[in-house]
Amino acid sequence: MVADSPEPAGGIPEQRTDSGPKPPSLLDALLPIVVLIGLLSLTIALFGIDATNGPLQVALFLSAAFASLIAFKNGYTVAAVADAAIGGVTSAVGAIFILLAVGALIGTWNMSGTIPTIVYYGIGLLSATWFYFASAAICALVGMVTGSSWTTAGTLGVAFVGMAKVLGLSEEIAAGAVICGAYFGDKMTPLSETTILVPKLVGGGLTVSRHVRNMFWTAGPALGISLIIFVVLGAIATPSGAVRVEDAQDALANEFNITVLNLLPLLLLVVFSIRQVPPFLAILGSALFAGILAPFTQWAAVKAFVDESGLSAVMTGVKGVFAAMATGFVSVTGNEKIDELFSRGGMASLLTTVWLVLGALSFAAIVEHAGFLNRLLTPIVSWARSRGQLILAVNVSGVGLNVIAGDQYVADVLPSRMFREEFARRGLAPEVLSRAVEDSGTVTSVLVPWNTCGAYISGVLGVPTGAYLPFCFFNFLRPIFDVIFGFIGFKTPSATLGEPPPGEDRERGARRRGPREAPGGVA
Repeated sequence: MVADSPEPAGGIPEQRTDSGPKPPSLLDALLPIVVLIGLLSLTIALFGIDATNGPLQVALFLSAAFASLIAFKNGYTVAAVADAAIGGVTSAVGAIFILLAVGALIGTWNMSGTIPTIVYYGIGLLSATWFYFASAAICALVGMVTGSSWTTAGTLGVAFVGMAKVLGLSEEIAAGAVICGAYFGDKMTPLSETTILVPKLVGGGLTVSRHVRNMFWTAGPALGISLIIFVVLGAIATPSGAVRVEDAQDALANEFNITVLNLLPLLLLVVFSIRQVPPFLAILGSALFAGILAPFTQWAAVKAFVDESGLSAVMTGVKGVFAAMATGFVSVTGNEKIDELFSRGGMASLLTTVWLVLGALSFAAIVEHAGFLNRLLTPIVSWARSRGQLILAVNVSGVGLNVIAGDQYVADVLPSRMFREEFARRGLAPEVLSRAVEDSGTVTSVLVPWNTCGAYISGVLGVPTGAYLPFCFFNFLRPIFDVIFGFIGFKTPSATLGEPPPGEDRERGARRRGPREAPGGVA
């Protein structure tokens, strides 16, 4: 017999045997988590940062298999567990499409000279002292325009990390600055998917504008402190192996045709974002446009990249577009540093990341479907007695779910559902819960290597999660500020009389899942 129930974060159908599966015990719920943590720790200990190249993925699939065995023991059928895993993977299809589109975009933006041109002008305008600060500030502004931390990191973020290498600065700190800015911008705009999704999940008549205004009280100070730290880090930085700015610009100008026309793909992407074109189509459209533009602006680079003298000019251009989007652009200028810097991208370069996402979401779907996550979260809700403890519990749940479930959406959806009745019962405004969910579930997702967000950002920036993690000050500070504010009662308003309590409309909102945009939303 199949019984209907609200769809979990991955749109997973609830399937039951004739007798119905029994609720999991605390031990049942804990064992898959213990196995997951044990296997992940083992792979990291054995392989270090190279664990994301395959061993982590194997650990995730083994953990999913173990969770399935516990589910079978409790009465779930093989078909039900299989459908749960398929549902979890299906929920990530939109995110996977965006991943592949960004890979194509990086390849064609390098081939068309877009990224080299951004680097050319960037290193001329930004000094080493102000570089980290400017990277964070510019990404924050662009993130507010695009509404996506993924898009910001996959475009300007790639360029800023490249500039750091040219300037002899830390790529890890540069990546941290990009992430801080991109995630601030993502949360301070009504264009972000998670910024729209969370208020609907929380309910209570909460509007997106109220949600954004209340988030500023944690996001603003967190970014301000982060920017100050980046100024200090820039001031004390000692560039290592850097070349003179003029020499670097000359080298770029010798190998690429530097012109403002190269920035047209970036402008097109911004226009698409403002027009709210779906992220996959916007990114892929910009990538294709850059590929078409490349033979007109960078003919020598395209011809050297394709390297087939028998092809006509048209077919050389066509093959270059396909190759750059599929396997990435390879610079063959003979200048070792330039070739290393701009030989990147392609959909194939992110297949390992896709593998990681599939493993993480398979595990998350099974443990959610089998009731393990609900069994672990229910005692946390019951434990929270005071306002501060309740807000702390939401943040702990969000961070924990990012680690356990490996998906930002699970970390946003489950706490929103689990805590909204308790917040309403205690007379707390819905924006208090929505901020806590975003401060933990959304912004910390990028700090976990096997999380969809961490895997994506690491893949596009080319910097391991463990390497950039210490410099994501904004992402650490937001949940800390939220918890502190909860205990001291700062900006944690009470519910206004007349606000609708969570009800059927909110339940429908919690069930509805929009297309998975660049989290950091996407995230």
